[in-house]
Amino acid sequence: MDSEHFYLEEGFPFHGRKLEKLKVFLSQNDLSYDTQIQYTVLLKTQDGELAGCGSRHKNTLKCIAINPKFQGEGCLSLLMTQLIKNAAAEGLSHLFLFTKPMYLQMFSDMGFYPITQTKDMLLMENRRDGIREYVTREAALSPAKEGKRIGAIVMNANPFTNGHRYLVKTAAAMCDLLHVFVLSADSSEFPADIRLKLVKEGCTDFPNVQVHGSSEYLISHATFPDYFLKDKATVSDKTALLDLMIFGTYFKEAFHITRRFVGEEPFSAITKAYNEQMKKTLPVYGIEVTEIPRCAYQDTIISATFVRKKFLSKNPEDLKELENFVPETTYAFLISPEGQRLKQQLAATGDLS
Repeated sequence: MDSEHFYLEEGFPFHGRKLEKLKVFLSQNDLSYDTQIQYTVLLKTQDGELAGCGSRHKNTLKCIAINPKFQGEGCLSLLMTQLIKNAAAEGLSHLFLFTKPMYLQMFSDMGFYPITQTKDMLLMENRRDGIREYVTREAALSPAKEGKRIGAIVMNANPFTNGHRYLVKTAAAMCDLLHVFVLSADSSEFPADIRLKLVKEGCTDFPNVQVHGSSEYLISHATFPDYFLKDKATVSDKTALLDLMIFGTYFKEAFHITRRFVGEEPFSAITKAYNEQMKKTLPVYGIEVTEIPRCAYQDTIISATFVRKKFLSKNPEDLKELENFVPETTYAFLISPEGQRLKQQLAATGDLS
């Protein structure tokens, strides 16, 4: 059967009965539907039989399956061509791909290169040595500290609070050099560029701290998509493991990291589960994990969630109260015209979590 016997059907994403049929098809291929999917393409025969499917969430291709009945008939090539074409239309050129290890060679032949894999999952990208080139380039900006006590923190900082600053200060006192990686994914109330700016400004008085954007290789939609599911109560070990393996392999090698610091997590079930998986995974790579108790002001544990709630409040006294919970640099942004415009935007979109 050649390509003329198939046709493509697009969904942005699909809903109703078509979505239910897609879920059944994925289940039959030992895959589960990802609720974050933004685009799906179905490959059907002229009589309507489903021959394959593929989906995209941002720049990550996933949920790709072929009906065994049509294996070897070019179905995968048709699906991948359409997925890549759709991504290009959205201005996305750097693509990631989730699949199973058994399909390594198949997707390698289509121009994807492996980043890391577990027994169940394989993460690939369409740039040869893309991740290694990134960490090498970023690490080259750091002072030479090989053989010294080098630590790392990965944070979202949505926004940067006194709790984050306390974590950085405590960790920096235990290191010769501390790398702080700020999540680059734009899926938080405070945009990525603002979060990175506030962390940099809030850490200028720590001479042994270097702040980086995390790129798409740490806690991103590609490496750890569960992190961005606000309504998800738990996270599986499998989804966190890929992200931690990337850190233990590539980031440790490039930055010579021997210790990773995390704050205690009493609020977010996903972050808490991620931290527990971290304690089991990173020591295998020679990275010690140190958990630091949360900082509190009077009887209130300082959290970004608390700060956002006060920031988005219509009560002026709530904004004034934040002087006790965030660094001066963060507070200056919150009360600035730019900060107040962001508040209005969030209120207008209803994104007040």
